[in-house]
Amino acid sequence: GPEAPGISEERELNTEATGSPIIYNPHTALSIERQRQKLPVFKHRNNILYMVESCQTVIIVGETGCGKTTQIPQYLLEAGWAAEGKVIGVTQPRRVAAVSVANRVAEERGALLGHEVGYTIRFDDCSDPQATRIKFVTDGMLVREMMSDPLLKKYSVLMLDEAHERTLYTDIAIGLLKKIQKKRQDLRLIVASATLDAKKFHDFFNLNETGDPSKDTCGILTVEGRTFPVDIFYTVSPVPDYVKATVETVVKLHEADEDGDVLAFLTGQDEVEKVVSLLQEQARTLSKHGMKKHLRILPMYSGLPYPDQMKVFDRVPPSVRKVVVATNIAETSITINGIVYVIDCAFVKLRAYNPHNAIESLVVTPISKASASQRAGRAGRNRPGKCFRLYTEEDFEKLPDSTVPEMQRSNLAPVILQLKALGIDNVLRFNFLSPPPAQTMVQALELLYALGGLDNYGRLTDPMGLRMAEFPLSPMFAKMLLESGNFGCSKEIVTIAAMMQIQNIFVVPPNQKKAAAREHRKFAVAEGDHLTMLNVYEAFIKHQKSSQWCQKHFLNYKGLQRAMTVREQLRRLMNKFKVPRTTSEGDPVVILRCIVLGFFANAGPSPPFWFLPDFTG
Repeated sequence: GPEAPGISEERELNTEATGSPIIYNPHTALSIERQRQKLPVFKHRNNILYMVESCQTVIIVGETGCGKTTQIPQYLLEAGWAAEGKVIGVTQPRRVAAVSVANRVAEERGALLGHEVGYTIRFDDCSDPQATRIKFVTDGMLVREMMSDPLLKKYSVLMLDEAHERTLYTDIAIGLLKKIQKKRQDLRLIVASATLDAKKFHDFFNLNETGDPSKDTCGILTVEGRTFPVDIFYTVSPVPDYVKATVETVVKLHEADEDGDVLAFLTGQDEVEKVVSLLQEQARTLSKHGMKKHLRILPMYSGLPYPDQMKVFDRVPPSVRKVVVATNIAETSITINGIVYVIDCAFVKLRAYNPHNAIESLVVTPISKASASQRAGRAGRNRPGKCFRLYTEEDFEKLPDSTVPEMQRSNLAPVILQLKALGIDNVLRFNFLSPPPAQTMVQALELLYALGGLDNYGRLTDPMGLRMAEFPLSPMFAKMLLESGNFGCSKEIVTIAAMMQIQNIFVVPPNQKKAAAREHRKFAVAEGDHLTMLNVYEAFIKHQKSSQWCQKHFLNYKGLQRAMTVREQLRRLMNKFKVPRTTSEGDPVVILRCIVLGFFANAGPSPPFWFLPDFTG
């Protein structure tokens, strides 16, 4: 179908929605003021403030770790851009980043988080309408704010951070902000990124139509990072198995006995855990053969528990080499000190929508040259490094220059619903930075019409379409929730909807897979995943929301706590729209019918009974 249940409008890019923020600071021994002054962006402070004063839009290209995200909002605050009750807004594509950066900036300012510095992410508002002067928001929440404040009048400056990621809602925000700037010439916009086609953004935001460069409304500034030279090595011939090649490369590096930690990039959790397991076997063998230096192998991916994520930042003694095996979360989101060697498999897992069969899925695809450059740059943070690319130079030249924007590979029904709610009736003529395929747009309009959100003229229906747009969920979830009272199962449906917003409810430790599967099977029912999720939540409530109970049954305690928060917010919205509070009294058929009402487009033919696998063994 057009969208799998659980894929919500705020796309998580390789982050655990329920995870804790990753905060690491190598200069903790220094005073906060000295730490701030050591960042590369500090010497550009006056130049940045001058450009913001003189240009409507400023494009800032800065390496990861140069300090642009935490420092520029503070420079603006100190220069008076938050006077008279105005707010400096900073968008982040990831929820985890919005929270962690807000934490860090609040700490630097000696303020309590939620007062002078705050954040707003989906289902969590930690800001004060009166006191907050610097506010970090996800790009999806900024677009949602426009529904109640179309010109974003409370903001004096908006900074779009990590713009190179080109997420669905970053691109929508970019198109909408260009419209707002034409009506609000006082609004300043900063587009910040680690790798960015600066000219493309400059041409898009430059409102000067005279041909005279002196009248440009957009400027570009580059902030250098703390980088050292990195030598690039390619394979002589194509590698048939990059998982095996990653292990072999780490072992060869270790046997060469050169100092320095290793960072290896793979596509997903399964590959990461497989390489970690194989390397641990190799490490034991090397120790037996009298290798002086020991290997400490650490995984890094979004679903990893927070304490395990933090292990990658631990310093290791001289007799130990750290090997971090990661997904692309380590490409731009975090900086790990001590990395000298990078191993790049050339692939990444991306969300992709196929308009021919209307299915959205995660696919393994070759990275772009921009991503390859980012990965190589991880090796040159503290000293000269080396990057081993597990592909030929000829194959590198065939890679695309940049990753296809999410706008061109996603189901657009949630986006179109939002644009319609913002009064943009002709979405086909909306000023997209990278226009999506026409077929994808038409399919999204057809789905919204089938859900009852649009009328024959493509306008939002009243009340269904207008109400669907108010839910911070996909249109399919919104339809399911709004109709659940009529089906007599609103209590169960709101729980299922909340649970489907949480990633990794089931915890599967690599060394306890069988035990975890045995415990998880206790919650499973023949009616499918939705009813299984309902069982997990109800059992959690029945057992007094106990963390020990979650540990025993291999369940994500923080995830279930978050599900409770999400459920309460959805419940409040349903009360606002007077959806009756009803219960199915344990009848699964009623619940499944209601789910199908929202997700009918996901229906497919059931396989014949003889094709079903045998789960009894």
